[in-house]
Amino acid sequence: MKNLKEFRPARALAWTGLGLIAATLAACGGGGGGDSSQQGTLKLAMTDAPACGYDHVYVTVTKIRVHQSATAGVNDAGWSELAIPAQRIDLLGLTNGVLQELGSLPLPAGNYQQIRLVLADNPSNPTPAAPLANALVLSGSAKEIALATPSGQQSGFKLKANFDVTGGQVADMVLDFDACKSVVKAGNSGNYNLKPVVAVIKRLTTQIVGYVDPAMASGVIVSTRDPDNNVRATVPNATTGRFVLAYLPENTHYTVTMAGQNLTTAAVTGIPVSIAAGTTTLNTATTPIVLAKSASATVSGVVTNASNTPLTEATVNAQQILSGGQRLDVAWAQVDPSSAAYGLSLPLAAPFAAPYVANGPLVFSADTATAGKYNIFGSAPGYTVQSTAPAVTLTAPNSVTPKNLVLTP
Repeated sequence: MKNLKEFRPARALAWTGLGLIAATLAACGGGGGGDSSQQGTLKLAMTDAPACGYDHVYVTVTKIRVHQSATAGVNDAGWSELAIPAQRIDLLGLTNGVLQELGSLPLPAGNYQQIRLVLADNPSNPTPAAPLANALVLSGSAKEIALATPSGQQSGFKLKANFDVTGGQVADMVLDFDACKSVVKAGNSGNYNLKPVVAVIKRLTTQIVGYVDPAMASGVIVSTRDPDNNVRATVPNATTGRFVLAYLPENTHYTVTMAGQNLTTAAVTGIPVSIAAGTTTLNTATTPIVLAKSASATVSGVVTNASNTPLTEATVNAQQILSGGQRLDVAWAQVDPSSAAYGLSLPLAAPFAAPYVANGPLVFSADTATAGKYNIFGSAPGYTVQSTAPAVTLTAPNSVTPKNLVLTP
């Protein structure tokens, strides 16, 4: 069970490629017709970052709506719509770059800034033949629990986007669905809410590939930040320890972080990614990265605004800054949707870092100046992410350090 008092990485899963979903276009104020030279095509697929404490997270998307305005209301003109035959998608089968194709639709050339995901309703009396459309299965359990999806079936979930459609060309985009941040336990009620955290990214032919020790792979999350400061994350394969961070924009200074509860954080710095090279390989299966055990301590508190109103849609992130200036995302979670409380369990041991070496061994060394030191960031819709995060220094194993966060619009 996911516990907001602590960070719990997902169990890695085996996966297979998933088939193409047929899609049709329903034009809603500008989706079809006109000069074909001024039309391009939007192609969409879905992938997933890791989930915390779940074996399955199912969603059933029935429509995807696209608009050029970031502020367009659900009933405004100018929407184009992709209707999708109902098919339940297990997000946890889409890690390590695996995609679920959603289809494509013609769009007028231009810049698009909003996408809405419209979900199917959960049946009132689910059966094996008609299961829950949106549900989760807790790790180690076989029972499906319904996901509450407020507004998901009517207005749809609003996603920020910023991509261009060029006449006569295909805009190939991926919806990177972060199940860990998207599923929130509602206090002690036993209920779970779906609040999708989805990044709209380009489908590029780039990736970073590496291996962690298979013995600990099920407890590790691997992440990096792209040039737009978006977190990209995955979980290693539980059998081989292999991980893939895919669809990354070109950059010469990626830092890949490997973190897990009660494990020492490891990082590889200065990793180049280019379209020309395609795949950047960190290491091989014969030289897996091993994360040593570490004692942990907890940071917990409540996220509010200046009026002391709980911000129940906030997300909290714990980062470490290496001596070389690289930022490591060690743990993150959404707050409790009733109280806005959070809790993150963080390792006390100093992180280990190694510079990337092409075709060479990774040589790790402890960054002792960083041991136990964390910056705690809070963010929420309509509020500014803190430019200077509250800093904490953790020293005592199993201790709890209170740290409330106050955000400003």
